[in-house]
Formats: sequence, C-alpha cells, structure tokens
Amino acid sequence: MRSTRSFVREREREAVAGWAVARPPWPSRTVGVSLAGFRDYSTGTVDVPVVPHPAVTLVLEFGDGSLVVGDASGRQQGGSLVAGLAPGAVRMRGENVACVEVHLSPVVAYAVLGVCPAELDRTVVALDDLWGRDASRIREQLGDSPSWEDRFALTDVLLARRRETGPLVDPEVVRVWDRIVVSRGLAKVEDLAVEVGWSRRRLWSRFRSQIGLPPKRAATLVRFRHAAHGLAAGNSAVRVAAECGYVDQSHLHREVVAFTGMTPATLAGDPGLEVDDIAWARTASARRTANPPHSAPTGRGGHSDGVQRRVTSTDL
Repeated sequence: MRSTRSFVREREREAVAGWAVARPPWPSRTVGVSLAGFRDYSTGTVDVPVVPHPAVTLVLEFGDGSLVVGDASGRQQGGSLVAGLAPGAVRMRGENVACVEVHLSPVVAYAVLGVCPAELDRTVVALDDLWGRDASRIREQLGDSPSWEDRFALTDVLLARRRETGPLVDPEVVRVWDRIVVSRGLAKVEDLAVEVGWSRRRLWSRFRSQIGLPPKRAATLVRFRHAAHGLAAGNSAVRVAAECGYVDQSHLHREVVAFTGMTPATLAGDPGLEVDDIAWARTASARRTANPPHSAPTGRGGHSDGVQRRVTSTDL
C-alpha cells in the first residue's frame, strides 16, 4: 500500500487550467465534511464562475495571494469566507490563490460554523465575522504548515472540535436531507413528510430553519449538480433533462442559468467541473487508508503543492 504522503503527492501532480489540486488520503473524522486543497499556478488574475454544490462551503485562505468572491447581488468578500447553499451566479477572482476548501453537509454546518445555514441566506460572508480571531489564527497556522497533509490534519482537528460542541439538527431533518441526496433530488416533499411523520408545513418550516433552504429548493440544487456533471460528461441537454427529472430542455436551461449565470452549453465546457472530479471524488485508495491522524500536524517535512482552477461549494 502506498504511504499517505506518496498518495497526496500523486494528487498534487494533477493540474487543470493553471491550478493544482490536493486531497487528503483519509476521510474526515466528521461525517458530512470533505476537504480539498487548491493552489493557483497561473501567471495572471483568476476570474472564474463557481458552480454551486449541495453543501455549505468554507474557504480557508492562506499565503500571500488574494481571493475575492462575489455573488449575483454584487456583494463581495475577500480572504477566508463561507458561502451558503446555492448563492447563484458566483464568481471567484484573485491572484496566487492558496486555500483549503471545506464542503459541509448542511446537517453539520450549524455545529461547525456556529451559525445556522438559514442565516447565511444563500450569500457569501467573511469568516472573520463568524469566528473572530479564530479565523486569523487558522490562516496563520495553515500558512506555517509545510505540507498539504499537515494542513488537512490541522483543519480536520479544528472542525471535529467545533462539531463536538455545536447544536444538533433534528433527526427528521437529517433523514429528509439524506433521502433528497440519495434520490438525486427526485424525492417528493409530501412523501418525505409522511415518511418522517410530519405535516408538510412542519417539514418545510423545520427544514428551512435548520438547512437554509426549503426541501423543494434543496432538491432542485441536488438535481442540478447531477445535471451539471451529465452535461460535462458530453451528454446532450435533451438527455440530461430527461434523466434528471426536468420537464423539458427549457426547464433545464432556466435552472442552469439561475444557478450559474451560464447556458448549459457553456457549463458543459467549464473546466471547474473537471476540478470537482479531482478534488471531491472518493477513491479506493482513500477508502483503504487508515483513520486520519488524531493529533495536530507534526510539522514533518513538506512537499510540492498541488490544485485546480475552481473554488466550488457534499459529495453526493
């Protein structure tokens, strides 16, 4: 079996469109949390769209670069930040960007972040506003870490510690979210309400307050992600619309534009979806790796950084 360090180095060699991507060789100790590392190797300014993910996204910036993310309303945030579910038509700009990106399932986001996803209201906020000096502290620690392996271990310890002391989501809400993900967004809200023994109104209220989106909108986001990857795989818009449960091709077109500001044809060629495949794919090697380290990074020697061009926002 390859060592964890050799596995991380292998992932760092994979680069697309001026980025290199690193992934931890172990799953996070916190269920619902995924990590990836990104470093920009382009010579100019990065300006790319961000394709929404069915997750709350935490971006931990470090180093000497600059990172600014703007949403459709014109609101912009620089440095480390949090993006709520489905902000829509977001773009990322910057130079020499280096960051650890975290995808948080909305059922654990409240506990980890200390703020309910509903309060993020589908927008982007500065991490300093949520974590105060802790945001600056983690930035410094990541910058001082000699390798991606150390950065991942440091981040995972921090997130696990915050998760242990954070508030829990109703088990009924967790079940409904899981059913939406497993069904690829095709589960009917009324059926889910019956399944958990709630009225549709109660489900809408509790789900919206704890997840950040009403159930139907959450299902729409999950369905969109599968449609996006279907388009990137070279499938026609007609086929993707039919397989993903859209009424017709026009319905798919409207949702793609609403989520990304791009047409389906443009989205299909967007290199950011290829970044997703590298950054967030689960591999057999990762699954075979032993449990992640249960202590802070040791500071053992470093190795070359690796990433791809895209900051995106849970594994489906």
